[in-house]
Amino acid sequence: QVQVVESGGGLVQPGGSLRLSCAVHGTMIRVRTMGWYRQTPGKERELVARMSSSATTYYADSVKGRFSITRDFDNNAALLQMNSLKPEDTAVYYCAVQAIVGGRDYWGGGTPVTVSS
Repeated sequence: QVQVVESGGGLVQPGGSLRLSCAVHGTMIRVRTMGWYRQTPGKERELVARMSSSATTYYADSVKGRFSITRDFDNNAALLQMNSLKPEDTAVYYCAVQAIVGGRDYWGGGTPVTVSS
């Protein structure tokens, strides 16, 4: 089985920083993309940042210039560095991993981020 595990969420003041980590455990898979999504109650899950196997990145407009995604390709891990956090960044953040074989998506259970004074 493939397990995706996030960590690093928490409470931070506006303007602060957090770094989220994502790791893939269990059955080894070849990963095409690793991405971070977020969701707040009553809203759809939205893509925040994503990096492909060729290191091509995508960022939502709302986080450009503030968030940065990096990947450890050898260990199927990813980081999301979040700077200049705003209250509207408050959400549960999920890591999603897309396998090369079959294109299946694997999701973590999420880590909550609260930006508040």
